[in-house]
Amino acid sequence: MGDTKEQQGRKPRADVQRNRTALLEAAQRHFLQHGVGTSLEAVAKEAGVGAGTLYRHFPTREALLAAVLQTRSEELLARREGIAQIGDASEALRRWLRAMEDYFSAFSGLPEPLMAAARAQEPDNPLTLPCDQLIATTEEYVRAAQRAGDTRASVKGYDLFLASVSMAWVRGTGTVDEESLERLRALIESGYREQDVQNNRT
Repeated sequence: MGDTKEQQGRKPRADVQRNRTALLEAAQRHFLQHGVGTSLEAVAKEAGVGAGTLYRHFPTREALLAAVLQTRSEELLARREGIAQIGDASEALRRWLRAMEDYFSAFSGLPEPLMAAARAQEPDNPLTLPCDQLIATTEEYVRAAQRAGDTRASVKGYDLFLASVSMAWVRGTGTVDEESLERLRALIESGYREQDVQNNRT
């Protein structure tokens, strides 16, 4: 009897997990095709669930977006592991900023809610925690480059986090070519590098 009750109790949890997985997969497809402003009702329909089920799992668009980003974080973590093997602190910082820029470029319209979450620092916003984590990681790279004398002492991880989000926004407009993007990256780098280091490079 007890075993039967236990088995019966497990089924809803399995259904809940299947629904969540289906919603995340459908949301990722819709974000890729239509951007982060896509219809949530369309996401629920493709996942084969009702809107009520979607909102029980993900009460807000930000909650759904944060969950989808979590499923895509493996690539960013893999790049961070590779960057950790670089002995040059300045090069490690440069590559980390590019890795974040690529991550933020995953979906059209993604930079805007990320910037809003980073700026507002609202604890109830599901995007606040991942932003805080990325800012903290960026701060680690910045401090390492500062200890090496390669980065201005006044620069903060938050500053370069915003720079990466801004680059992702520019990429998302589809109005600039790769050469223009490289010039923008160089301008950002010239802003955070120590002047004497820049002079030595030139």
